[in-house]
Amino acid sequence: MRGREGMGSSTRIIRAALLAAAGVALAAAAFLLREKHQEAEAAVQSIHDQLDALDPATRAAVIARLTSDEVKKVRGHQL
Repeated sequence: MRGREGMGSSTRIIRAALLAAAGVALAAAAFLLREKHQEAEAAVQSIHDQLDALDPATRAAVIARLTSDEVKKVRGHQL
């Protein structure tokens, strides 16, 4: 009987260690995701600032070109 009690204890320790490792992995993933999100927001703000700096005609031409390129990409994936 003593052997089983020892196994139960070691099983609980292994489970606790696995849960702790999973928690650390989730925390690291959340940190990386938040960092990537902040980088993306900074890139979007930079693009908006650059577009805002253009004169209206040039800005319209750039937006039309970007829109056209994206429509072509979407249509290319709809085979």
